[in-house]
Amino acid sequence: MHEMKMFDRTDALDPEGFAGSGADFLERYKPYIEDGKTVVASPHKIYGPESRDLVLQLRKRKIDEVILGGMFANLCPEAHMRELMEQGFEVAVVKDATAAAVTPDLGNGYEAAVVNFGFIANAVVTTEEALAAISAIEPALVAV
Repeated sequence: MHEMKMFDRTDALDPEGFAGSGADFLERYKPYIEDGKTVVASPHKIYGPESRDLVLQLRKRKIDEVILGGMFANLCPEAHMRELMEQGFEVAVVKDATAAAVTPDLGNGYEAAVVNFGFIANAVVTTEEALAAISAIEPALVAV
């Protein structure tokens, strides 16, 4: 992430240099993110959502169910899962939409996270299972 300069933006609110920076949204997801309905919360500072407005944005919209995925499963997604659970949200973690480092010294971060997801989250599912569940509720929301 450091090599692709993901954290090298001068200001989180300044869009200059965002496109193509490594912190930009993937092109295939931009139609969904930039649809005028999607809310992008402020970036988190360490691992969990405590230092950002994620919980506020979810509560303002009366959202109480969260589907979670992301990089460094044993750090950011796990920290978000824990805090969202503590805040009273229902959390499903999409295990194949997370990843983590494997190192000789520390072991397999992904496997550690999946174990913790299973102990804490309301559900641990695959992408296929998450899409099926979403489409059963709101078919128009799922685009593959």
